[in-house]
Amino acid sequence: MSLPELKTLLYTTTLGDNTRPVFRHAVQLALKMHARIIMLHVMEPINATSHALIHNFLPEDVIERLHTEGVSQMHELMQDRVKKFCDEELDALTEEVKLDIATMVEEGNPTDAILRVSKRMNVDIIVMGAENSFGHHSHTTQEVIREAKLPVFVIPT
Repeated sequence: MSLPELKTLLYTTTLGDNTRPVFRHAVQLALKMHARIIMLHVMEPINATSHALIHNFLPEDVIERLHTEGVSQMHELMQDRVKKFCDEELDALTEEVKLDIATMVEEGNPTDAILRVSKRMNVDIIVMGAENSFGHHSHTTQEVIREAKLPVFVIPT
């Protein structure tokens, strides 16, 4: 059975220990299928307890300003980390690789963000690792497999 020709591959990453082998598989798949890669990192929002504590000590307008500034700075930081990782990995390959790789950072629930980006960017396949950064089966991967309306390629880690 052969895979259909791909146009866009969404590679999701936590930038954890399992990132490099999963990225290498995504690159190889993209090369074989002549696909572009969108490398997505999702930042989760702070939990409810932290949110409640902050509201006890700061006025709403200050919280909103700090959140906006903090999210903007975090987006820039994560965008730089994702780009640096991508450049390092491509430089480490033995042969020169020419791929169209875009990096994205989204905020929110990881499953929702992955599905939202895959729909918005008209993605043909999602590539994810099987385990989370703690070495356990990834709850996010399981949810994406269950809810996605497109193929999900899961890499054992």
